[in-house]
Amino acid sequence: MVHGACRVATHLPLAACALRIFHLHVAAPANTPVLAPAELSREPVARSQWALIGERLARHRLASASLFLLAALYLLAAGAEFFAPYTRSWRDLSHAYCPPQLPRLSLAHGLHAFAMRSAVDPLSFKRTYLEDTAQPIALGFFVRGEPYRLWNLFTWDRHFFGPREISAGATFYFLGADKYGEDIFSRLVYGSRISLSVGLVSIAVTFFLGLTIGGVSGYVGGATDLVIQRVIEIVNAFPQIPLWLAFGAVLPAEWSPLSTYFAITLVLSLLGWTGLARVVRGKILALREEDYAVAARLLGASHARILFRHLVPGFASHIIVVLTLSVPAMILGETSLSFLGLGLRSPIVSWGVMLQDCLSIQNVANYPWLLMPVVLIVLTVLCFNFLGDGLRDAADPYSNA
Repeated sequence: MVHGACRVATHLPLAACALRIFHLHVAAPANTPVLAPAELSREPVARSQWALIGERLARHRLASASLFLLAALYLLAAGAEFFAPYTRSWRDLSHAYCPPQLPRLSLAHGLHAFAMRSAVDPLSFKRTYLEDTAQPIALGFFVRGEPYRLWNLFTWDRHFFGPREISAGATFYFLGADKYGEDIFSRLVYGSRISLSVGLVSIAVTFFLGLTIGGVSGYVGGATDLVIQRVIEIVNAFPQIPLWLAFGAVLPAEWSPLSTYFAITLVLSLLGWTGLARVVRGKILALREEDYAVAARLLGASHARILFRHLVPGFASHIIVVLTLSVPAMILGETSLSFLGLGLRSPIVSWGVMLQDCLSIQNVANYPWLLMPVVLIVLTVLCFNFLGDGLRDAADPYSNA
């Protein structure tokens, strides 16, 4: 018997045949399908929950497209100096409110755009622009332009796209210009760095506060839970607009742009952690009496280890979904504060600061390209919402929905 067992252990084909004979004649019913020896020797592949979530998210086309688009926007913000045709301080007052110049492609001039010539109506004093077809502006990729400091590490003068030569009267405005003759597209690229990073930094603070306070509230319970929940209700009861007005009045005007940026981030975080805290509390209340949590407690694990090592990872995917859906609220909060003049101010460039030029209905009617930040804000918010929906559906990889 021992010799036969050794033969089965050392010869896989013989072992597979023996198992098949046993399956046919002893254990298997008459209508059971017979498995081949290769199928018997094949081991099941174990996949983690995150792998299943990734596969399910990849099948969600709208969420996948939103993820790639958000990655492109953050890449654009990271390399703003390189992707912007002009630097942050560049302006040409002679081309104030210049309309967008669309690139053209022809055999004679290649990729180009025609220069814009301004004319002032002697009666209404309104400035109008006409294309000067006699002066084409050559465009290209990786062109030389104004020097800049890339990530404050080294000086470079290459730009991803723009005019090959910058001369007087031969400026190129892809999305038009504002009242100071500044390029709207370049300001959008620079503004994305502030507007998109505010959401991420605020979410980091919100994640820490919501996870810690909500976890303690759900795990400890009792009077601690009662006090924390009442504090959350008080924070949620504050009306946001009067609170923003009070914040704008308290914020010192002599603060540096960096200090103002961190103040805006802190205010948005202190107002946005309550939703995540309630979600974490509800999940902890449902999981703290599970068998694995009780076993860890009986084995002498500390409360912090049980909370953050055993309970929180059980709904980590749900936390990611909540945070993803909270980023648009942070971006809209910064935009609203800056638009109302209560948040970031010039010389900082953000999408909300750019929208301050749209306070006049006459400007919007005459120069609609000033509303281009709205397009990017709507696109970013929709992408985050679609990505959050996709993550919410993928968080349960065993669902048949």
